[in-house]
Amino acid sequence: MTTTTPFGAANTAVLGEPKAQIARYQGLRSANSLGLTRSRHAPISSASSSLIRAVATPAKPETVTETKRSKVEIFKEQSNYIRYPLNEEILTDAPNINEAATQLIKFHGSYQQYNRDERGGRSYSFMLRTKNPCGKVSNQLYLTMDDLADQFGIGTLRLTTRQTFQLHGVLKKDLKTVMSSIINSMGSTLGACGDLNRNVLAPPAPIKRKDYLFAQQTAENIAALLTPQSGFYYDVWVDGEKFLTAEPPEVTKARNDNSHGTNFTDSPSPFMELSSYPGMVTNDEGEPQGFNLYVGGGMGRTHRLETTFPRLAEPLGYVPKEDILYAIKAIVVTQRENGRRDDRKYSRMKYLISSWGIEKFRSVVEQYYGKKFEQFRELPEWEFKSHLGWNKQGDGSYYCGLHVDNGRIGGVMKKALREVIEKYNLSIRLTPNQNIILCDIRTAWKRPITTILAKAGLLHPRFVDPLNLTAMACPAFPLCPLAITEAERGIPDILKRVRAVFEKVGLKYNESVVIRVTGCPNGCARPYMAELGLVGDGPNSYQIWLGGTPNQTSIARSFMNKVKVQDLEKVLEPLFYYWRRKRQSKESFGGYTNRVGFEKLQELVDKWEGPEVAPARYNLKLFADKETYEAVDELAKLQDKTAHQLAMEVIRNFVGSQQNGKNE
Repeated sequence: MTTTTPFGAANTAVLGEPKAQIARYQGLRSANSLGLTRSRHAPISSASSSLIRAVATPAKPETVTETKRSKVEIFKEQSNYIRYPLNEEILTDAPNINEAATQLIKFHGSYQQYNRDERGGRSYSFMLRTKNPCGKVSNQLYLTMDDLADQFGIGTLRLTTRQTFQLHGVLKKDLKTVMSSIINSMGSTLGACGDLNRNVLAPPAPIKRKDYLFAQQTAENIAALLTPQSGFYYDVWVDGEKFLTAEPPEVTKARNDNSHGTNFTDSPSPFMELSSYPGMVTNDEGEPQGFNLYVGGGMGRTHRLETTFPRLAEPLGYVPKEDILYAIKAIVVTQRENGRRDDRKYSRMKYLISSWGIEKFRSVVEQYYGKKFEQFRELPEWEFKSHLGWNKQGDGSYYCGLHVDNGRIGGVMKKALREVIEKYNLSIRLTPNQNIILCDIRTAWKRPITTILAKAGLLHPRFVDPLNLTAMACPAFPLCPLAITEAERGIPDILKRVRAVFEKVGLKYNESVVIRVTGCPNGCARPYMAELGLVGDGPNSYQIWLGGTPNQTSIARSFMNKVKVQDLEKVLEPLFYYWRRKRQSKESFGGYTNRVGFEKLQELVDKWEGPEVAPARYNLKLFADKETYEAVDELAKLQDKTAHQLAMEVIRNFVGSQQNGKNE
């Protein structure tokens, strides 16, 4: 998430010379950039003196030097609140849109892409990303997205780490049809790719408990609070017709409150970005009391540019639950008024906090909040919950969490999910680990639903390889323009090779590490919080990051650069071998790498000549005779697996398909 001023609003009090404008019309401006001019020594006119900057911090000194802004900021300023020239570009016969429209369409929830596998030309298409606070998706919206993927996309849906859908391969001529279909199904893509809050995450499980329900409602309220109000989205895609539901009165009240100078008085969209992470506090009866606020987290970075970095959010303060929307406004406005506008690499909130320090950031936020933050409240130890498998909702119904490799829904899996969701009129939730949860399942439906899902390979989590359960990869090639190497298409083979290394060095099947792969350093699959992160840094080459934890609450560090994909075993074998032999009791792989230190790990890698090879033997638990083993071994080689791997996979799939809803 990058942060900017409101659509068309500048972040300077300068009243300088008129800015360059597109000839057709003047883009709408904020009060401090309306084209009013005066000479260096002339008195301020009554018109300019009536402008209200609406901030609580002291105004910056006026100067005749205009603050430097990036090209994207100028595109936005001249866009009539993110309308022009996109509204004209989407009507042309060309398969693509121009540079300005390419930047602006992000605010509408879309990226322009092209197929990088093709040579000799570019086949343009668009990726659309939905916006689903806390991952909630209605039955109608899911079925619409499923249809759109077949009719206008590449036949698959992708679940993202932001608890949203991505729809790939939409042609420009179909954009308006696809967008209007999503809107008519009470969905939205508004802001899902732009310089504002792209989504608001929350625990996805549909558990009917006070804390879960309150966290999810708060996420929806925050999303409503920060939604742009100018109407540009509906003007472009549904000719101005708005499809809105009534929002809670506390959201409207918080948005309109300007008692501490948070609002632009001349802008319908006074809020930008959210990069804060509330941790909810409850009392002994489970009643929500308030939130611990964390700010400044972010994954994106640039290779070999040390001034860019991944960063964990850090504690800001505690607010009672009734103040959460006002605290969020204060955080967002602090970034809006002080974040970088000249260089987009540094425009995120984490760089402002890194530059200022948390104390200064807190002090400025408190001015907009109107009071001091309270001391942090004690929280339980962080626990990673996947919500996979069958679970009780607490209202007599069940929910079923399903693991989806890399979040990619297609083929027989897509058909099976469609059948179940449509037949039983289920709503769903998307998780930050790219998985899907089927909600509100009656007891009598468990057996037939499990049978349908198992036949499509959607198994109970205990029949899924533990390495796959926490692994993630970004889409990367062929459509992402930022990709340097493979991620989603490459991770299946990488995980098979890691499993083979586990077997080779003597690690048990039920042991695992958190593995994440991205095709570039932007970190969309959160590789910098993984125990083993592979970050693309060249063709078929990865930077290796180590040191995250299984509950994903710490930042990993760069261990090696430019490791070719074919050479991964040379690094992974010694790391996993010595983890097995030298780890402390129940020590995770990430914990081991941090304790031993990277200098020692590098020494182990450099001198590695392979583990001691035990005498060959047949696994009589799986193979009753040598002939069966050799037959399975030959078949396994065709799939780049060991005989043991193939046999275990067949057994797990068979057992999983026979469960028929017996598992709770």
